Amino acid sequence: MKFVVMVGIMSFFADFTYEGSRSIIGPYLGLLGAGAFAISVISGAGEFLGYGLRLFSGRGADRTGRYWPITIGGYVLQMSVVPLLALAGNWQVAALLIILERVGKAIRNPPRDAMLSHAAREIGYGRAFGVHEALDQFGAMFGPLLVALILAVTRHDYKIAFASLAVPAVIMLSLLAVARVLYPRPQDLEAGPAQVTTTGLPRVFWLYLAAAALAGAGFADFPLISYHFARAGTVSTTLIPVFYAAAMAVSGTGSLLLGRIFDRAGIGVLIPLTVVTAAYAPLVFLGGFWPALVGASLWGLGMGVQESIIPAAVAPMISPDRRASAYGLFTGIYGTAWVGGSIVIGALFDVSLTAVVVFSMAAEFASIPVILLVRRRMALEPGKDVK
Repeated sequence: MKFVVMVGIMSFFADFTYEGSRSIIGPYLGLLGAGAFAISVISGAGEFLGYGLRLFSGRGADRTGRYWPITIGGYVLQMSVVPLLALAGNWQVAALLIILERVGKAIRNPPRDAMLSHAAREIGYGRAFGVHEALDQFGAMFGPLLVALILAVTRHDYKIAFASLAVPAVIMLSLLAVARVLYPRPQDLEAGPAQVTTTGLPRVFWLYLAAAALAGAGFADFPLISYHFARAGTVSTTLIPVFYAAAMAVSGTGSLLLGRIFDRAGIGVLIPLTVVTAAYAPLVFLGGFWPALVGASLWGLGMGVQESIIPAAVAPMISPDRRASAYGLFTGIYGTAWVGGSIVIGALFDVSLTAVVVFSMAAEFASIPVILLVRRRMALEPGKDVK
């Protein structure tokens, strides 16, 4: 648990930094001259690289055993480019920095999640990933709040807002150095024999991946949501970061609670959660101020599920020595589905908001039968921890 909390505090400041920036990326790109389709493609391309490159970082971590060096390299890149957005003179430069931030996340996530999974076996996968994600998302709440305050005080000076995020970035990198010294070999935290001994990836893993990909395809990126808020006048530009902070608060709290529920109830908990979170789309794209707030909160709950329960369910399916590779593959294909969905949503945005809502909800609901199949298969394998 000490290691989980340590990594969670690191993630608090990491998310404070990059989620603070992401809360205003949509309006900032619009201010620099980018349109809705360009913003959607930039967000989607960032997510595509941010997930697709995990195929290589995860496999590299498993093959070399250099979990910490790869993790550190990713964090250094990610924390460095966010404050540089203050210097972007046009939307093309800003787009490059936004994509590089996602690349940094791609590099560090699979080895970090693999290290977390080693500590998670003793305390419960759902609990460990839930605690980590809660700290992670509370950072994602305070970052946007700070950005909102700065924008209000400086009369919407985006450059000062981005530059201020250098402070939590430096704190995060300092904590990273401490964690590296205190826990040089996190893989030693996993006591007892591995539950899964096969060197291959089980069939249920691929089914689960298909379900996650469908859910990801229906999830709009917040930069597009915030762009819609600003263009439609649903939410003022000053309050958009506050809405994002509210979404992150729901995400963090939900992760903490749902992780414990997952350890008790199993993967079936994803079914009602998928139904509930799918309602974000009509609320944020078709509703007024208060429906938009509720929709943003449901969007945050969905993000919490995707960042805590979904990776927690992967861990018991895979042997410890292949988890970084499995996480890289899982999130790589998941990200490909995400970027595909983002492009479709961006293309539909200027055609019909109703079409955006229909596509989003259809993709989310399509994942439910696959989750049911995964639950059935896991029930036939009593050695697994996923019910």
